[in-house]
Amino acid sequence: MKKFILSLLVGGLAYAQAPAGYYNSASGLSGAALKSALSNIITNGHQDKGYSGLWTGYKTTDIDKNYENDGSILDIYSENPSGTDPYKYTPVTNQCGTYSVEGNCYNREHIVPQSLFNQAAPMVSDIHFIRATDGKVNGMRSNYPFGKVGTATFTSQNGSKLGNSVSSGYSGTVFEPIDVFKGDVARMIFYFVTRYQSKLSTFTSGNMLGSSTFPGLQTWELNVLLAWHNQDPVSQAEINRNNASYTFQGNRNPFIDNPNYVDLIWGSQQPSSDTQAPTSVTGLNVSGTTSSSISLAWNASTDNVGVTSYAVYMNGSLKTTVSSTSTTITGLSASTTYNFYIVAKDAAGNSSSNSSTVSGTTSGTVTPPTNCVNETFETIPTASSSSYLTRTWTNGGVTWTATDARTDQTISAKAITVRDGSLQSNTLNNGIGSLTVTTQLKFTGSNGTFNVQVNGTTVGTIPYSATSATTTINNINVSGNVVVSLVNTVSGNRVAIDNLSWTCYSTAAKQSNTTFVTSSETNVKETESLQISPNPISNQEIFIKGNTENVKKAEIYNLQGKVLQTIDHPFKNSRNSIKIKNLEQGVYLLKLDQSTLKFIVK
Repeated sequence: MKKFILSLLVGGLAYAQAPAGYYNSASGLSGAALKSALSNIITNGHQDKGYSGLWTGYKTTDIDKNYENDGSILDIYSENPSGTDPYKYTPVTNQCGTYSVEGNCYNREHIVPQSLFNQAAPMVSDIHFIRATDGKVNGMRSNYPFGKVGTATFTSQNGSKLGNSVSSGYSGTVFEPIDVFKGDVARMIFYFVTRYQSKLSTFTSGNMLGSSTFPGLQTWELNVLLAWHNQDPVSQAEINRNNASYTFQGNRNPFIDNPNYVDLIWGSQQPSSDTQAPTSVTGLNVSGTTSSSISLAWNASTDNVGVTSYAVYMNGSLKTTVSSTSTTITGLSASTTYNFYIVAKDAAGNSSSNSSTVSGTTSGTVTPPTNCVNETFETIPTASSSSYLTRTWTNGGVTWTATDARTDQTISAKAITVRDGSLQSNTLNNGIGSLTVTTQLKFTGSNGTFNVQVNGTTVGTIPYSATSATTTINNINVSGNVVVSLVNTVSGNRVAIDNLSWTCYSTAAKQSNTTFVTSSETNVKETESLQISPNPISNQEIFIKGNTENVKKAEIYNLQGKVLQTIDHPFKNSRNSIKIKNLEQGVYLLKLDQSTLKFIVK
């Protein structure tokens, strides 16, 4: 165990030393007002030392005085807090601009990527959010936002990871530091969106920054950073760096000096003064039906602080609450009409007025789908059954890999139990329609979810608790070759998985539009039957089957309801395809006038 941990046990944590009265003007404030007051405080006195000046600053700000305490660079992407570091850097001697592998040299890592503010001053040289880190890992992190990784495509020698996001609300690529430095990252980003809040509207979001002064971050990223701030409190290393940065640059990170500012601005205490309700939901429509389900989609509501959820009502009763702008209601009866409306809510509990009501009718015939996969886990390996290892086995033509898994727990019979890992199939043809699985939390832990991923893209979630439960995700509908993964989203939970099956993809399984009526219309309006095929799409082109002649406008949304692209008269040059802007891998919504279709970018 390193000296840093021992010193905490013996001497406790010495808090940062801000000058007397430094935060006086922020006293008694909360929410956006507190954030603005802090922005003024930390802007005053800030001395821009220039981009090259960072090298000088690192001689005092980024020296390891808490782990090895040997005068080397404290690199959050290579530091091993409880063992020997994989490599060390000598200040100045090992700084560089080029690298090929880990351990070559250290350079300047902008925790908020400099591409988002066009390398402009003073942001480009603000030492409070620019760390000395290994060049290779810095390059791999690139300009991706921070979040929880599902399947890692790159892992640094200290365990920092790059891979697909399993953070709620975002399915793109993210970077995840090790637990010891997650709070450090969160507080650096909170500093950035506070110090530069007046400039946020001119920055690129990078799927992390907000465009307004408050809250200053996209909802999904804010939720990630709040969790990291709480799980990894301020360390002595952060305090030392804050003090050294103040000496070098003339301003401080207020969230290291006073961690409670985070909660006062963005946490549970802030919304109490918020009395403004979100706007009513618009554009509610039925985007697909089966014999037992109806899919809904709508436009995002707006709010002075931020919309946190949407309550979905069916036939006048609350059916479900979601954070995205689409959902599928399952377990319905065939040939039956249901009425739906939506209510938007914010963090303070304010509710919008009801949206217009739409009616959807389930189809009248049930076509039994063909099971492509049916895994009962009766053939799993049993050697060292209580140890958490990587387990591989083949059954029914499917090869399975379970990471960080044990084999001694049961549900109906044998089951595979995953801790901080995943269960993944090999590549299989015939696609996937719907998926069913039984789960149960074992030993101690909290309720959580598995992310279900198809070819690395999250298509739904499977909840788990201490009670055995079977869950079905309908309308996944991905054709061709697929790799299916279940990824545990809560670290430390040990969850048994049993009786996993999914149906093959078929044309009959596709979601189609249906007849619907809105309360604001006097006549029934029937949407044309439009389909996206193939789906997932490729080469940034969407092919549409159906009558597109009269479509006036196409809009592309992400699952948080943000409009990414609008095209007037989208089929004037082609009757069956739309060229779109570059979209990252993930799930999106295409709205064609009143029809809304879901598509996947692979």
